[in-house]
Amino acid sequence: MSSVLTLLFAPTFLFLIHYFDFQQITLIYIIFTSIIVLYAFISKKKLEDYVILGIYLLFLSISYFNTSFITVKFIPVFTSIAFFTIFADAAVKKKELIHKITQKFYKKDLTEQEKKFLKAGDWYWAVALLIYIVVQVIIVFYASDSFWAIYSSIGWYIYFVLILALQIIYGKFYAIKMSS
Repeated sequence: MSSVLTLLFAPTFLFLIHYFDFQQITLIYIIFTSIIVLYAFISKKKLEDYVILGIYLLFLSISYFNTSFITVKFIPVFTSIAFFTIFADAAVKKKELIHKITQKFYKKDLTEQEKKFLKAGDWYWAVALLIYIVVQVIIVFYASDSFWAIYSSIGWYIYFVLILALQIIYGKFYAIKMSS
């Protein structure tokens, strides 16, 4: 549910701000996000859903009281920081998060070289997310609101697919062959 919110948040907020009062829109988003939090609580969702929704509620509340669009623009940045923190923590503590996620979705048996490559993947994703965060911050301050809305909604998905494709290509054609 929170992924739908992150996808639609920026473009709909930017669209609505042209037709309605900033504080009214912010209040509607606060109410909508609160309803989603309540639904997540009733449905017993994962902690990650609460973190993302909590970021939205916190920054929307700050935006409401400060009437600050720049604060709204930082919501996707802090959502990305939350994901960066997860991967950086996994990399430092050697939790092998990428390897576990891959095993969950990729049902074929992995070779030892593939397992070794994936177990080192947390650092790759932490660095990729850090780069994404830097780009997001630059966009918040220097890009148009329309570009921010597009980048903050579908930009993440495009970046994610490109980074995943690079990891797969690198793994298949170079890294796994080097370790064998």
